[in-house]
Amino acid sequence: MILTEHLSKNYGKLQALSNLSIKVEKGKVFGFIGPNGAGKSTTMLILSTLLSPSDGKAYVAGYDVVKEPKSVRQSLGYMPDFFGVYDNLKATEYLDFYAGAYNIPAAKRKSLIADLLELVNLSNKADAYVDSLSRGMKQRLGLARCLVHSPEVLILDEPASGLDPRARIEMREILKQLRKMGKTILISSHILPELAELCDDIGVIEKGKLIACGPVEEVSLNTRGISVMQLKTVAGMEQAEAILAASPYVKRLDNKNSHFRFHFTGTETDKAHLLQRLVEAGILIVYYGESKENLEDVFLAITEGVGS
Repeated sequence: MILTEHLSKNYGKLQALSNLSIKVEKGKVFGFIGPNGAGKSTTMLILSTLLSPSDGKAYVAGYDVVKEPKSVRQSLGYMPDFFGVYDNLKATEYLDFYAGAYNIPAAKRKSLIADLLELVNLSNKADAYVDSLSRGMKQRLGLARCLVHSPEVLILDEPASGLDPRARIEMREILKQLRKMGKTILISSHILPELAELCDDIGVIEKGKLIACGPVEEVSLNTRGISVMQLKTVAGMEQAEAILAASPYVKRLDNKNSHFRFHFTGTETDKAHLLQRLVEAGILIVYYGESKENLEDVFLAITEGVGS
């Protein structure tokens, strides 16, 4: 449903996107990971026909984004990280305006809008003016706007940007519903652990280049010889920290006050030897073992040395 082939975008001498090739199958959710300026939004703008590529090809629902932009726009819903809304309109009027823009018959709009507001949990705000809505509510209204023409593909650029924890949870639950409905979704986010729960595949992009791509479970630290470890002690935190810091296999040591978390690059035997040193030092250990890794660990490990 989404395909890019050697996609590139240049602004003079600045290369914002370089040789990007990704494929998102129908009904799948693909997560884009990367810092600001990495090329995520550039890719999404090209796929949404709002920006022309300098080189390469891009397709949405089988349509060429350069040669068949009208068909692409009819097939997708694009939600930028920040978007304008018409503050002097009610929520229903806002959606009715966009439904009209997509040539949806007036007789069908009332029931369609009611369904969309229910989907994004805004039924009780149907007659509220847009400028009275919270940031989270405006984001959900923007998502409803993307769905007025029932697109097969959704492109969501930082949909949880600027939201408080509760609003992020609400947005995540809505995205799960859209996934169950069979929508193909390309989503970018800095809230990395949430992408792991939502996505089938992820792509890590840095300086315009895709540096890792594949199923979430495969784009992992273990494939790069790294384990995420956790150590919890009853006492002797300072001594334990010194031993960990001295190990050549311990990277990114993080003192969480109640426990330590670190990346370990050695073998299983090396892990055992490190534990032995800790025990011989008289440190009372409550837990020593692998911690459940998340996408933040993956991103930090993969981009090590690439730069931001």
